[in-house]
Amino acid sequence: MLLIAVLVVAGAILAYWRITSPNSKVTSGGSYADISPAEYDAILANRDPFVVDVHIPEEEHLSETDTFIPYNEIANRLNELPKEKDAEIILYCRSGSMSQEAAGVLVKAGYTNVKNLQGGIQAYRESHQAVLLTPPLKNLGTVIYGDITKTDFTLKNNTASTLNVTSLSTSCSCTKAEMEKTRLGPYESATVGVSFDPAIHKDDSDLGELERTIYINTDNPNFPKLTASITATVVKR
Repeated sequence: MLLIAVLVVAGAILAYWRITSPNSKVTSGGSYADISPAEYDAILANRDPFVVDVHIPEEEHLSETDTFIPYNEIANRLNELPKEKDAEIILYCRSGSMSQEAAGVLVKAGYTNVKNLQGGIQAYRESHQAVLLTPPLKNLGTVIYGDITKTDFTLKNNTASTLNVTSLSTSCSCTKAEMEKTRLGPYESATVGVSFDPAIHKDDSDLGELERTIYINTDNPNFPKLTASITATVVKR
């Protein structure tokens, strides 16, 4: 009997801790957790949550977003969410207020693993101020000498200022890079098209294991130079 009593008390303490911990918000029917941008990144790095943008009017979404449901419609659109009530669902809006309301709706509907991105997309962007060329490396695999292989990179302007690309070049004439758009608004992205032609020199200088680099210079003083690379194994037929 004593053991049972101890277990009951321990369970009650655990339940109390869960709903009264600093990042837990109690609402009708249960609780949801507020998470920081850093916690959001950590979750995405290790798990595959269902991410929902609930902001109205609809604006630009975080890249990992699974769906868009206005916060004031989510109660009537639960069928668009995972069927499992314990599915990990992360909600966000522009500043966090709409997603808080939506989180309360989901908890009331019986969802037990709901998270709210604290501060919304504004806080996320403020914590991710950067200009990025992604991915940093692409492996083209085996490339036949004489064939031209194409791939894409993405230039992301995750800042509040307009970004101008001042130059775009590569480490070898066998690799060409081009952009249709070289002026990016705040939080805008653009595609960098890359083509690789190992036979352009008409000799054997571009055979075997190769790595070539793409260089982008910008007018952002904090991110003036960006690089990314391609690798390939070039063989003759």
